[in-house]
Amino acid sequence: MAARFVNIDHDTPLLLPPDLRQWVPDNHMVHFIMDAVAVLDLNAARVNERGSGDAQYPPSMMLALLIYCYATGTFSSRKIERLTHDSVPVRLLCADTHPDHDSICKFRRANEALLRSSFHQVLECAARAKVLKVGDITVAIDGTKILANASKHSAVSHGHAMEQMQLLEEQIAQLVAKAEDAESTPLAEGLSVPEEISLRQTRLAKIKEAAALIAQRAKERCAQELPAYEAKMEARQAREKATGRKAGGRVPKPPTEQPGQREQFNFTDPQSRIMKAGSGEHFEQSYNAQAAVEIESRLITAARVSDAPNDKEQLVPTLAAQSPVVQSVGAVLVDSGYYSEAAVKSVEQTQEGVPTGRSVYAATKRHKHGRSIEQLEARPEPPPPVPGASAKEIMEHRLETTAGKELYKQRKQTVEPVFGIIKEAMGFRRFSLRGIGKVNLEWTLVSLSYNLKRLFHLGKTLQGA
Repeated sequence: MAARFVNIDHDTPLLLPPDLRQWVPDNHMVHFIMDAVAVLDLNAARVNERGSGDAQYPPSMMLALLIYCYATGTFSSRKIERLTHDSVPVRLLCADTHPDHDSICKFRRANEALLRSSFHQVLECAARAKVLKVGDITVAIDGTKILANASKHSAVSHGHAMEQMQLLEEQIAQLVAKAEDAESTPLAEGLSVPEEISLRQTRLAKIKEAAALIAQRAKERCAQELPAYEAKMEARQAREKATGRKAGGRVPKPPTEQPGQREQFNFTDPQSRIMKAGSGEHFEQSYNAQAAVEIESRLITAARVSDAPNDKEQLVPTLAAQSPVVQSVGAVLVDSGYYSEAAVKSVEQTQEGVPTGRSVYAATKRHKHGRSIEQLEARPEPPPPVPGASAKEIMEHRLETTAGKELYKQRKQTVEPVFGIIKEAMGFRRFSLRGIGKVNLEWTLVSLSYNLKRLFHLGKTLQGA
């Protein structure tokens, strides 16, 4: 019996359905995002109120387009423009219109207020749908490195900048002397002394600007590190006074305003930094993206971006970035990279020393993966810390209790999978925008898209106020 094949006819005109919804399944995410955006208040959108020029695309359609494309792994405005032609769900979302990449990029850059407002409103919808608790919640906070829209090879270190400045000044002096000497050897064909001087002067000006900014950053870093250094010295002096002998361990080094030889400046995105990436075995030009995740819903409740290469100073500002939808936070789960006595105290007490009702659960040191046989054995509750115990001892006891262990286990089960979904399922590994302000805007868009994707997979229907 002869094989049978489906007839593929490219020549007969295709009769499109009267409604593109017939080509998109009812349970498709594009329907959910269109319905979700429809219940949001979009008054924060920037539009041309005069109505001059070409007709504008509606903010509801543009916002839904960005959210859907980010949720499904397309971030480039040019690729999003192509999807309006190539993707049936995107054609449905755009009602068969085709915004160009410039309009898409301009809308994304100009609507920070709209994106932040939409982020908060989606959390409000989640609260109304009984997905998100808003009072006395537990959040897990962590950071992940996201590549900047710049190459690390476009950077210059402070030490190299000093060397280049000296070299360029010497070359400029030589070229000036050559120009004044009528008997000097001419340059190769196609080259002129004035042009070569101009090129080196331009390069010298850029490197001087880079060196000045590196020096300014060093001063700012010194000012930030000074309170922690003073606190360490005060604690050390208090121990010496209490014991009557010199305290052991290394004496804390005071911060310095002098930039290190390896501190860098990137000419493409000056506000990005060289940071350890992956397992810490290599470095990339990156930003430090922070997120707070509510452990039961696994929704992002706070999103911000830092240019700091580590998380040591990120606990307090990330917690302060909580959406106003969240009424109160009861417990905060963080890894050892966030722990410091000052940060924990700032979260758990007001400046007057009044308890805030929040408790931090933080590892005080790195632990190996897996559990030892000793950790598997049943053990009684640890005795409470002795009077006068250090903040570190109190924190270690908090994590050794049965309740503390059970709660702290939720950290790696919530925030780390969220970063995995953003980087692997959504494919977001590099910012499209540049500068800390625009990068924060884009991280808000990523977090908004993740939250709606999460709510879609939970099968929830969002309703307006």
